[in-house]
Amino acid sequence: MKNKWIAFMFLALALVLAACGGNNDDVTEIENNSDSGENASASEVNVTATNWDFDQETYTASAGDVTINLTNEDGHHGIMIDGTDVEIDGEGSATATLEAGEYRIYCSIPCGEGHDEMEATLVVE
Repeated sequence: MKNKWIAFMFLALALVLAACGGNNDDVTEIENNSDSGENASASEVNVTATNWDFDQETYTASAGDVTINLTNEDGHHGIMIDGTDVEIDGEGSATATLEAGEYRIYCSIPCGEGHDEMEATLVVE
């Protein structure tokens, strides 16, 4: 009975760790211009998520139609953007018409101990 309990606990731990530790090797990496804090195209924002962080604290875009691209470099993440209908589960893209202002981007998939601090800001000018 004790061996079964240990095996169960090991399996449960492995599942918890796998929730955020997966990596898709067949994903094409999207390049970001992270040195300037701006993206290559004003109407496109490229967000790369790692275990418990985004590649930039602030992303910028021009008002109007904005396409958000999410790439998971490390772990399994999704994003939601407050004040918009943008919701990406895992990797993918979403387009929204955004007015000028600041929007909070946050991880929408519970991914481990740093999940609650996984936020960034989208500045639309």
